[in-house]
Amino acid sequence: MGDMITFHKHEDSGKTAGYLAAAPGAKVGIVVIQEWWGLNDQIKGVADRFAAAGYTALAPDLYAGRVTQDPDEANHMMSGLDWDGAYKDVRGAVQRLKQDCDKVAVLGFCMGGAITIIAGVRIPECDAAVCYYGIPGKEAADPAKMAVPFLGHFATEDDWCTPAAVEGLKADLAGVSTPVEIHSYEGKQHAFFNEVSAAYDKEAAELSWDRTLAFLKAQL
Repeated sequence: MGDMITFHKHEDSGKTAGYLAAAPGAKVGIVVIQEWWGLNDQIKGVADRFAAAGYTALAPDLYAGRVTQDPDEANHMMSGLDWDGAYKDVRGAVQRLKQDCDKVAVLGFCMGGAITIIAGVRIPECDAAVCYYGIPGKEAADPAKMAVPFLGHFATEDDWCTPAAVEGLKADLAGVSTPVEIHSYEGKQHAFFNEVSAAYDKEAAELSWDRTLAFLKAQL
């Protein structure tokens, strides 16, 4: 459904690539942020699903073409990510969608979920944030400064984005003035939304998708 494009990073600091799935006439855009595997077909498929639902979606390629299925290599690539560069990529993607859309949300998974929280705190053009099982360190972004409506999806059996971390996130978000909605999926594991993951759970994935669409409709 979509195509690879190039667009300007924030502050015109070069160009980056991304997968654009356009919905003709859409007034709301979604920046979709990859897991630690890279911009693979599964993430492109999420962008396509948003386009089918009436949203123009853009998934920036934060690894500059690198994709893996090996967890050790994925961990190495995530650990070596230039987070400042990733911020500029994501903000540039938001700005690119704002050329055609009135509102733009950022949505990400795992590593992308952490970047989503950074976007909700630090990217002024961002209008809403939807996070799947990812929380950044507070040195990157303090969730207590969340500036946009926020929706979070987390798993109770997640040993990376743990229930304790989620409780800390809830406490940080308790005082923000924007709408906050957090769902924990009982007995589910990290990456329960990813249909090619061993952790995939169809029921939880579909429920989270329905909640995401309802949230975007209500907030944007």
